[in-house]
Amino acid sequence: MTDNFTGKVALITGAARGIGAGVARGFVERGGQVALVGLEPQLLAALSDELGSSAAWWEADVRDSAAVATAIDAAAAHFGRIDFVLANAGIASYGTVRQIDDSAFERVVDININGVFRTLKYATPHLVETKGYALVIASLASFTALAGLGSYNASKAGAESLALAYKQEVAHLGVDVGVCHPSWIDTDIVRNAEKDLPSFREVRTKLPYPANSTTSVEDCVELILRGFGKRKSRVYVPKGVMLANWTKALTNSPLVWPVVRRLAGKTVPQMEQEVDALGRFHHSHVPETKATD
Repeated sequence: MTDNFTGKVALITGAARGIGAGVARGFVERGGQVALVGLEPQLLAALSDELGSSAAWWEADVRDSAAVATAIDAAAAHFGRIDFVLANAGIASYGTVRQIDDSAFERVVDININGVFRTLKYATPHLVETKGYALVIASLASFTALAGLGSYNASKAGAESLALAYKQEVAHLGVDVGVCHPSWIDTDIVRNAEKDLPSFREVRTKLPYPANSTTSVEDCVELILRGFGKRKSRVYVPKGVMLANWTKALTNSPLVWPVVRRLAGKTVPQMEQEVDALGRFHHSHVPETKATD
């Protein structure tokens, strides 16, 4: 184990499954305690029971400011402190800009950007008290847009910018802020997208590394926990995602555009047909939310 979090408390949104649940387990294994925040009470309760007295859970929709504030304050009161925050809650959608339902697009943006804002805002007083650290889960998509995932790309680019602005705002208060950029992680989002959309699975094989690879949840969790321990400003998952950040200007340049245009011209019509046939814009495991679409 690379780090010891004895005496420390981490608050994790989107903690019911995937990356959030994995980080919770790893943080407790390294001696810490975790406040689990999410929307799936049965999964949250099961995870909390698994982790014992080192964990407690609160049901909250990150689109609901009052619910987020209540959960964070309750977690701080329960554990006596919050040292780390993982703003992890996020979803993806299917469909091109001309195709996707307005409410589906807005839901992604509200969770992936506004949900991060709410988490950071209401956690800030507690992080100031502990001189803590917040890590925002953005994405490889912050750097590299992909047709058919416009809402996800826009939201993850926004989450990165929000985190970088917040980092400047709280530095003088002793709070450190990092941004995590996972590529494709072996979670429900990626597995269901490949199942629902063969065109998505096909286009991934034609992308350069690391966009053509999948990283295990375990490896992702390990890199996030190292980021916690070192209070890193950037966490790349896998580390090769760093190249996408460095080459962002080239990827979006007129030089590369002809290649991107040819690839999109072949895959976009197929993807739109698949989404129409599917009859929905989110994968089947996206939990219901309390807020109104």
